[in-house]
Amino acid sequence: MIKKADVLARKLGLSFNDPQLFTAALTHRSAHAKNNERLEFLGDSILGFVIAQKLYDLFPQASEGVLSRLRASLVNQSSLADLAREHNLGEYLFLGSGELKSGGFRRDSILSDALEAIMGALYKDQGIEACKSWIEILFSDKLNSLSLDNWQKDPKTQLQEMMQSKKQDLPEYTLVTMSGLAHEQMFKVRCRISNMDFTCIGAGISRKKAEQAAAELMLEHINKVK
Repeated sequence: MIKKADVLARKLGLSFNDPQLFTAALTHRSAHAKNNERLEFLGDSILGFVIAQKLYDLFPQASEGVLSRLRASLVNQSSLADLAREHNLGEYLFLGSGELKSGGFRRDSILSDALEAIMGALYKDQGIEACKSWIEILFSDKLNSLSLDNWQKDPKTQLQEMMQSKKQDLPEYTLVTMSGLAHEQMFKVRCRISNMDFTCIGAGISRKKAEQAAAELMLEHINKVK
């Protein structure tokens, strides 16, 4: 059973003047013609701007390239889906029967789109300042954990760039298992490189973290056999 949207709004610290905007943000295209696609388009642009501005202020000495990488580490499908799962967003989405049966409420793309749609809905309802404040609160832990002193490319990026430098196919990541309750799931992902017999399986509390763990194991293996 889909939980009530107003319950989620309270959990997120939000109150809408027009509750229908929030309902639309939670509605996938498989459920209704009036869905969250347009709001997601709007929220995506706002999110990119807000995070870019925040990083610009937080790291005045950082180059454009570093700022771009920092933003990419925060504003991506996996990162947004992780935030959505922290608030059990999937339990409040309006999905068509096909998506419900296939587990669409767990899918990164659907979760991340819905979160961006909420940002778009908040902007339409209350303007840019209210939207900016909420996004900064939502991303506060991720922003506070960033540091130019210890920031470096993540294992997936390192492995991808290594393969590109060797003019080889990019690594493939396959979900092996997903277990546990919605709020405490464990993912296992296999990393494979086309010209190698060796594969690695990484585990994590999100698909992104499992992929990073698998990539890190693959990097360690490649470095050992050099």
